[in-house]
Amino acid sequence: MPLTFDVPAVLVVLVLGGLYLRATRHRRWPPGRTTAFLTGLATILVVTCSPLAVYDRTFFWVRAVQTVTLLMITPLLLALGAPIRLLLDVTPARWLRRHGRGPVARALTFPPVITLALVVPVLALYLTPLFDLTLREPVVDGLARAALVLSGFVYFWTRLGLDPTPRTDPHLVSVWIAFTEVVFDGALGLVLWLGPLLAPAHYAAAHPGRGPDPRTDQIVGAGVLWIGGDVAGLPFVVALFVRWARDDERRAKQIDVQLDEEAASGAASTSGLWWENDPALAERFRGRG
Repeated sequence: MPLTFDVPAVLVVLVLGGLYLRATRHRRWPPGRTTAFLTGLATILVVTCSPLAVYDRTFFWVRAVQTVTLLMITPLLLALGAPIRLLLDVTPARWLRRHGRGPVARALTFPPVITLALVVPVLALYLTPLFDLTLREPVVDGLARAALVLSGFVYFWTRLGLDPTPRTDPHLVSVWIAFTEVVFDGALGLVLWLGPLLAPAHYAAAHPGRGPDPRTDQIVGAGVLWIGGDVAGLPFVVALFVRWARDDERRAKQIDVQLDEEAASGAASTSGLWWENDPALAERFRGRG
């Protein structure tokens, strides 16, 4: 089975993995987070040093698989590793602490901005001359891949909430952003499926004489970007609902503790309806009165 060796990608993976493991040493850090982060780094090696990388300039569908992996799978796993929280635990990071919740950071992580940060890079890659350029220039290709991982990480970092974030939005906002991403996946898939061939001269010259013809190749790749992107996003949706349920459970426990404390101190009202004594609802009914 043919393999290749992408030196910059391997160096980045080794450096990030080494720094992460060093930061977790002698620290009570959940092993699941370490596993997720290292698995995310491993997916970068799969994309750049496996047979996928050997044929990524030969078949369109192979490059589509790489795009879905770098945009949806790799960043999700990295974000599940909570690297920013770990960074704040082991370094002063004064600049990050000072500006991390400032107006600029809050504006950059505003939900519509985050949606654009996830959608625009992949649209620019496939609907502009950038795609043909990545096939001819390895440096541009590497930068485009890095941009995919970065945009995906920003998306999952702000939506999962495992790391400190500049703003806290309702979980329903994350659900709507995920739905918007699904719509854009479908639109891009249809455009590539029904539209003209991308980089036809390149793929005609690079075709090895076996495998799908260029039109079929692009149709398969369009399906990968459309359906594969949605399937790859399912773990995030599951994680999002799990966190939503846990937050609701935590809030319910806090309310129960507060009510118990008020009852023990005699502050709780012994008259009136039960919802008038619920801290989460009392203010609402008081406003109506």
